[in-house]
Amino acid sequence: MSTDTNYINYSCHLTTYREGEQFVPYHNLLMIISGEMELYDGNNRQTFGPGDVVLIRKNQLLKFIKRVSTALEFKSLSIRIDDAMLQQMSAQEAFQAEEKVQTATFIPLPEAQHLRYFMESLLQYKDLLENKAPELLELKVKEALVLLFAYDKNLKKVLFDFADPYKINLEEFMQKNFHFNVKLDRFAYLTGRSLATFKRDFQKIFQTSPRNWLQHRRLQEAYFLITQKHLRPTEIYMDLGFEDLSHFSFAFKKQYGQAPTELLKG
Repeated sequence: MSTDTNYINYSCHLTTYREGEQFVPYHNLLMIISGEMELYDGNNRQTFGPGDVVLIRKNQLLKFIKRVSTALEFKSLSIRIDDAMLQQMSAQEAFQAEEKVQTATFIPLPEAQHLRYFMESLLQYKDLLENKAPELLELKVKEALVLLFAYDKNLKKVLFDFADPYKINLEEFMQKNFHFNVKLDRFAYLTGRSLATFKRDFQKIFQTSPRNWLQHRRLQEAYFLITQKHLRPTEIYMDLGFEDLSHFSFAFKKQYGQAPTELLKG
């Protein structure tokens, strides 16, 4: 169950829930109420539990798993922070970001007790938030930002950055993010390219199309994980960007001449 109120989202799951891949278009401030959430951005993997607060940056690729705890469902509360509100605050403060700040996809806020107390207080407004009281929503999001900047004023450099992703090293980016199952236009955007330029640059670097390379690279990683790490196909196919096990097994056998389960027997 998920109650989406545009800005504030209350999520509840009775069983472990795997979201898979997600492109994050907005900054999000998240607090775990019960259960655990595992976040993985292709480089860093971290698990958060009850009371933990984390800031998730926009324009990122992220995988997450929501796990229930013993006899308790998974619950979380998140605040979506969009550019319109941030631009308004930035203009009011006449803030100018001097340079682009490189930070992690998700930023844990372990010492921000006041933020945790604030997030917990929002649960008292749940009925109003579900009814989408617009004035209250806007007020609470602004309050969250004030508290966030009071915790660390340097976060303004992150949140007040409104520039589109700039052109980056395509080969390095794809080798890091090949296992994210997102559309090509997302990959193009995150590397600072139009879709047409992305495909052209990709062909020059890899000598094949993005779709062909992605499948080959994912299967190559699967072969390594099965033969060297002895992992089962059911453990890895989703992590490698395949939507279902049958498609993964069919593609694997076509590329390597053996079903992935046959390699395990060997």
